[in-house]
Amino acid sequence: MKDPSDPSDPAQFIRSHVRTVPDWPAAGVQFRDITPLLSNPKVFRVLIDQFVHRYFDTRPAAIAGLDARGFIIGSVLAYELNVGFVPIRKKGKLPHTTVRIAYSLEYGLDEMEMHVDAIQPGERVILVDDLIATGGTAEGAVKLLRQIGANVLAACFIIDLPDLGGADKLRAMDVPVRTLMAFEGH
Repeated sequence: MKDPSDPSDPAQFIRSHVRTVPDWPAAGVQFRDITPLLSNPKVFRVLIDQFVHRYFDTRPAAIAGLDARGFIIGSVLAYELNVGFVPIRKKGKLPHTTVRIAYSLEYGLDEMEMHVDAIQPGERVILVDDLIATGGTAEGAVKLLRQIGANVLAACFIIDLPDLGGADKLRAMDVPVRTLMAFEGH
């Protein structure tokens, strides 16, 4: 078995820095905390490089990041790819004219929005967030991006919780999904 502190195996190196917090925010939930990835500059560099190397030749026009951890990963990825960054935020957080969509959460409905002029029709966009679980937020974001005419090239996540089916929902929408690791359960 390789040393988890060895970055020559990027997937294991990154995975070894994900903290699992049991029973948070509710009993039975295994929360996958990425803050150790972000606080360690070496791990954060390896993490970002995994996405940069995957999408460098794809030439998107923009990276769209989901509120809030998708902002961290997405803005750095946009910088590295030399493209724009588009925040997709919870309702009421953006100051200019927005386009909005309602989406399903595990326990209800919410709304997200983005600036109406953030992406031009036909522009190629990659959606980014930290984790995909049931997929409601990501599915809503894809619909929102398509509503304004974006061509969603892919959706990227650090972590997939495949038992919850979110990545499969996006694939059913013809969106390629890229994750760096998967954890069983929820």
